[in-house]
Amino acid sequence: MKISELPGDEDSGLTCRTYVFQNESHTLGNALKCIISRYEDVQFCGYTVPHPAEAKMHFRIQSKNTPALEILKRGLKDLEKLCTHTIDLFENKVKEFHKS
Repeated sequence: MKISELPGDEDSGLTCRTYVFQNESHTLGNALKCIISRYEDVQFCGYTVPHPAEAKMHFRIQSKNTPALEILKRGLKDLEKLCTHTIDLFENKVKEFHKS
């Protein structure tokens, strides 16, 4: 996954940033937004897909005190944990089903 920072946020401080995810869309954007929006320090979290023909997603984070990059990293880790847990539950239920 390639992530870059959208230029223009330098004057906003470390707590406000927009990141550009290459080759990503609503699938990642919505899941990540749902997780990060629940963090106590986050004031705003949202994403856009600028144009359907472009394979990129803009992801905006604004927080009270925590640097946006730290929040993004935490969100990606938490989403990975959630996906791993979901896959494990699914595979266990499939095994149980085949045993019965």
